[in-house]
Amino acid sequence: MAKLGTLLLVLLFSFTSRAEIIFQLTQGQQLRDWEHLLAPKGTFKLGFFSPGSSSYRYLGIWYSKLPHNPEAVWVANPNNPISNSSGVLNLDSDGRLKITANGGQTIVVSSNDPVTNKVTLTLLDTGNLLLREVNSDGTVGRVLWQSFDYPSSTLLPGMKLGLDIKARTNWTLTSWLSDRDPAPGAFRLGVDPGSANQLVIWHREEIYWTSGAWENGGFQMAPELTRDKTAYEFSFVSDENEKYFTFSLKNNSTITRWEINLWGQIVQSTLAKDGTTWLYSSTSSCNSNGNYSGAVCVDQQPSACRNGSELFVPQKGYYNKGELLYSDHNSSLTLSDCHSMCWNNCSCIAFGSLFTDGTGCEFWSKGGTYIPNDNFDVLYVLTSAVDNAEGGPTSKKKNRWWVWLVIATVLAAAMLILGYLLYLRKTKLKLLQNDGVETKQDHALLNQQMMPSNKFGSSNRLKRSKTNHNDFQQYSFSEVYAATEYFAPANKLGEGGFGPVYKGILPDGRQIAVKRLSRNSGQGLEEFMNEITLIAGLQHTNLVKLLGCCIQGEEKMLIYEYMPNRSLDSFLFDLAKRKLLDWNKRLNIIEGVAQGLLYLHKYSRLKVIHRDLKASNILLDDNMNPKISDFGMARIFGQNESRANTNRVVGTYGYMSPEYAMKGIFSVKSDVFSFGVLLLEIVTGRKNTVFASSTPVGLIEQTWDLWSQGDILELMDPSLGSLCPKNELIRIIHVGLLCVQEGAADRPTMSNVISMITNDSVFLPDPKQAAYCIGKSESGESSSGKSNLYSINDVSISIMEAR
Repeated sequence: MAKLGTLLLVLLFSFTSRAEIIFQLTQGQQLRDWEHLLAPKGTFKLGFFSPGSSSYRYLGIWYSKLPHNPEAVWVANPNNPISNSSGVLNLDSDGRLKITANGGQTIVVSSNDPVTNKVTLTLLDTGNLLLREVNSDGTVGRVLWQSFDYPSSTLLPGMKLGLDIKARTNWTLTSWLSDRDPAPGAFRLGVDPGSANQLVIWHREEIYWTSGAWENGGFQMAPELTRDKTAYEFSFVSDENEKYFTFSLKNNSTITRWEINLWGQIVQSTLAKDGTTWLYSSTSSCNSNGNYSGAVCVDQQPSACRNGSELFVPQKGYYNKGELLYSDHNSSLTLSDCHSMCWNNCSCIAFGSLFTDGTGCEFWSKGGTYIPNDNFDVLYVLTSAVDNAEGGPTSKKKNRWWVWLVIATVLAAAMLILGYLLYLRKTKLKLLQNDGVETKQDHALLNQQMMPSNKFGSSNRLKRSKTNHNDFQQYSFSEVYAATEYFAPANKLGEGGFGPVYKGILPDGRQIAVKRLSRNSGQGLEEFMNEITLIAGLQHTNLVKLLGCCIQGEEKMLIYEYMPNRSLDSFLFDLAKRKLLDWNKRLNIIEGVAQGLLYLHKYSRLKVIHRDLKASNILLDDNMNPKISDFGMARIFGQNESRANTNRVVGTYGYMSPEYAMKGIFSVKSDVFSFGVLLLEIVTGRKNTVFASSTPVGLIEQTWDLWSQGDILELMDPSLGSLCPKNELIRIIHVGLLCVQEGAADRPTMSNVISMITNDSVFLPDPKQAAYCIGKSESGESSSGKSNLYSINDVSISIMEAR
């Protein structure tokens, strides 16, 4: 029978190209993107795959029996995706596994010591990938490395979940960032490192769930995990060497796994053979208290605006006339993070992923009607909103008199609607016929604002020359309307704190970026004029160029040069795109921003304080050169002025200096502080979100703690790789800490910062206490009290305070 089974297996794969299936990898051999390493019985495959609808490639292990897309049980490179199908797995001469790809990308999979003996790579029927020595007599020797020691999101039979105390190894499962991105997400499942013999789920490093103590072959508070003792054997080992949980199968006809999913659920999945068909089933540890299939299962505590009967449920559809509450562009946010933020915001009625890879957040507010539609992406909608949706349970219960009411309303309002349409048509024709001729009041107001600055030559007027591209021009609404293809959604580049930004093309072929002030934004005519009068008169290679403006009726728009690479944050906080920012590019961006700030503070005809310097306000040109943008918050200083006080604090939390955020005092040192935060973000690839006191510390405090402990290299962005010069990186972090010191007088000027960055011989003093760090500041005030400033998005904010 064994020989017959082997013969059938050979016949099964005789129809497949030998270049596609490999049963063992030896030194010098490669596994290319279209090839697979197969387990002896064909249960598991190792190869390159794309999760969900992602275009990135990962090396992983999955069930070969499933007919649909691979559901990976292990991923080798979750943090280092490959952008195309050029990936190759190599077993090199030192006996190490490495992934290489076009463009010189190299990812080390196994970190074992080099060996002189022969080495083979084999995938077992358990799903364990083994790297083993081969003895001189051809027999298999010791195991050098195995995938079971490096779990992803899945626990397979025979794997250990827990701690190797002697080797200081921690076997934990980590949820994915999204179903299209296997990078570490919000949840981890492991064994309690303390004295208790129990399982623990951590959410963002805080304990989220515990199983209760192991007792009599099960967990006290989660008996459902080990209920089926006829098919499985469960065990918990705890001694001076190891502490772990594991399970094995009693029936080899099934394949089982445990998974920690995006929502923090422990999902138990079984793949069993029924005749010739493999059937797949799963159950989760979620006990949903709603009547909706697939309800979100995370901790939903009742609050002042949520009751116990409400849930967020996944629905395909869209909001009709609903308002987008806000978006959070943080690409490390998962759907569970979006859920938590929406649940705690009484105005939020639905949420969904912002980016196509399933990260970031979008939130909708009340006021719209939810309409189910299978052609749209999944939104997570409150059950009350689903009930009231078109075709929902509540809508079906409406009495017939509503039909007659609708008919009567339509008949009564017909004339009003017709009149309104005629009015809109007349208004539109009048606007287009105006052809750029603004009202006298607009002209007078604009010229009045521009006259005192004396920065536009002898005329002191906005020029409308269409031949000299260096002149500031005033455009009509119809010109901008046509250039942006009527503000087409496809031309929308993004959404700033004061309104959307669109790409446009002028008749002469020039590409432009149009910042259209939203009518309900926080920026009024004062900030709009402020940005015009400031930036139109500034000329520096590291400042974005303002080409013109449009002010017509209620429309106010700024016309900038178009930056094809958009903003720095779109690269820096994206796991895939940040790899394009090598050390030299980041250093060039740091120096460019520093030069731009120095020009504003010292060398421009006016001393300018930006007051809203952040990664999203740094634009990148074709060559990744930085340009500072968004001067709506900026303030002009006299050359002899050094600081000022305001009762209108504007800017973005996380970048604001403590004296400005708390007392409204701003100076050039306020911009230096913001630059220091930006510098730390560029080096680490992490966003400085200032959290509430109950959540993890921000980047400044983390940097200060690691600096004090001598472990500052832990902050380095892993995507920088080994080619990043460590001495330069440490020096940049040192300068960053000098810039974010709590005392404004202790911070260097931008001219000193540039000297520190560009000249290694310049002495760097030891940094004093960084702002917003836990502990006592020099004044004796606890700085932890200042860390309760936080913003759930990255928009600029204004706060009015009486003083």
